[in-house]
Amino acid sequence: MTTPESPLAPTDPAPIAPLRDFVVAFGRLLDERPVEARILTDGAPLLAELVSRDNWLPAAYAAPHPTYYQQYLLHADSTERFSIVSFVWGPGQKTPVHDHTVWGLIGMLQGAEYNQPYVLDDEGRPRPSGDPDRLEPGAVAAVSPTIGDLHRVSNAFDDRVSISIHVYGANIGGVHRHTYPEDGPPKPFVSGYSNTTLPNLWDRSKDGRRSA
Repeated sequence: MTTPESPLAPTDPAPIAPLRDFVVAFGRLLDERPVEARILTDGAPLLAELVSRDNWLPAAYAAPHPTYYQQYLLHADSTERFSIVSFVWGPGQKTPVHDHTVWGLIGMLQGAEYNQPYVLDDEGRPRPSGDPDRLEPGAVAAVSPTIGDLHRVSNAFDDRVSISIHVYGANIGGVHRHTYPEDGPPKPFVSGYSNTTLPNLWDRSKDGRRSA
């Protein structure tokens, strides 16, 4: 299976400014409204604004893998209150059923994906809960232990890359979580990240702003 390259490839550092603006705005939101319900309600439009355009994500954090979906860390708050991740789905790729243990927001940047919620039956096995939601570019969905924390995410396309931007209430790559096989007990995992470097959000020399 060949994987088409993502067209998201800005060469000028200036296009990353929307991500920096989102980081600043979301940090202010957590300063002002640390309650989960308000974070999800007020954070969703901030994420919707970020994913309303797809020219800001650097190519290094939009690159698919032919076999595995990629989870690139874009930013982690200095006190690990939140993290921002780009998920890059090659054609037909999907996650196992899994939990998060913290709140999360999912914003669709490019392509489309299916978000299938799950619940545990009386024997502790995962079962689909309703129909999957198809997320199109600009759409935002939420997860958390209080509103529903189990799901499976899959690329809606078998012939192209899809990319979504996720915001979590922790440094999600270091959180101890679980996958839920159809048969057998939950399996613990820590996801880590696919990248070892971060995008430079703070170089304003190319964005037309003058420093003091």
